[in-house]
Amino acid sequence: MPAMDASTPFANTKIVRTAFADCRAPDAVAQIAMALGPEPLALVIFFVSPATDLTNFAAQTRQAFPEADVIGCTTAGELGAAGYTEGEIVAIGLPAAHFATKTLCIKDLGDLRAQERIRAMIQNRNALAADHPDWTSEFAFLMVDGLSTREDALTAELALGLGPVPLFGGSAGDGENFSTTHILHESAFHTNAAVLVQLRSNCPVQVFKTDHLNPTEQRMVVTAANPTRRLVHQINAEPAAREYARILGKDPEQLSTFTFAAHPVVVRIGDQTHVRAIQRVADNGDLVFFSAIDEGVVLTLAEPEDMVAHLDRELSTLAAQRTPDMILGCDCLLRRVEATQKQVTTEISRVLAKHKVVGFSTYGEQINSMHVNQTFTGVAIYPPEDG
Repeated sequence: MPAMDASTPFANTKIVRTAFADCRAPDAVAQIAMALGPEPLALVIFFVSPATDLTNFAAQTRQAFPEADVIGCTTAGELGAAGYTEGEIVAIGLPAAHFATKTLCIKDLGDLRAQERIRAMIQNRNALAADHPDWTSEFAFLMVDGLSTREDALTAELALGLGPVPLFGGSAGDGENFSTTHILHESAFHTNAAVLVQLRSNCPVQVFKTDHLNPTEQRMVVTAANPTRRLVHQINAEPAAREYARILGKDPEQLSTFTFAAHPVVVRIGDQTHVRAIQRVADNGDLVFFSAIDEGVVLTLAEPEDMVAHLDRELSTLAAQRTPDMILGCDCLLRRVEATQKQVTTEISRVLAKHKVVGFSTYGEQINSMHVNQTFTGVAIYPPEDG
């Protein structure tokens, strides 16, 4: 799907500013700055195609937005003005008249500083409350290196500092290359990094997650694994890929990303299920997962609902009382793969555009203290009650 010009208005949003540009345009940042307008912005979020000249792009953001916090990440595809797109730079501007923000950049995900980060998050939240005591809406947004394998530990750690504030986010992508993903902070791209933004607003908000997968009665047990590397060696005491294929009735030599998207597995935690998506088959027949996995975990095969009808129904629920000004969304790459396989990308794009969704396709999603897969997480932002 072609990129839209940055000047194209997006679905009549009144509060949040949005802009879109072709990642190959040498003046893409200037186009976006003009489209976002002169209103002072508290925060600009960029979702950047990995085909972008990242060095030049990052340098230009400092000049274009000297007063705003600027964050972003590379993607596995973008959610633009017309839904699914590729080769775009998607920008979201949050006006200072309605939003206050504090950012925390973690430049080395292997450097464990839990207490220091928790203390900083509590201080940030207190500062935002002191500066804007009449604003009562809060949420946190996280972008993290999608190849770091640190998302599970990071989200669990950050939850301790957020208290009751809901968090959602997405893991940065690299198309379908799985080579290198990048996080943008202070006009530079970083690897093995994450950026957390804490927000306070006079706009009502609703953080949510959804997936279209229903557990079946077919279960399997992880009997040998390497949790650190997210590897499963054995399922039901058999070589992992071969046993997974046997359960599906498929040739283990033919397992692919399409297979994993169409036949995901979930784990039950409390009264909820969360997807544990398979990334690929290793050369030795191990299964490589996108998120935490360990020996003894019971995996349940899931079957998908009609994803178009499901997504439209879930997003319509967010508009049951009031229509959101826009929805910032993190949509798993595997959902995009499934939509492609089932030839419903056009229909999904129509649903996303209808509900004013802007965001990116991810290598994983975060919701509160959990890192999940094959899931859509996001925040619906509504006009102020007196607006």
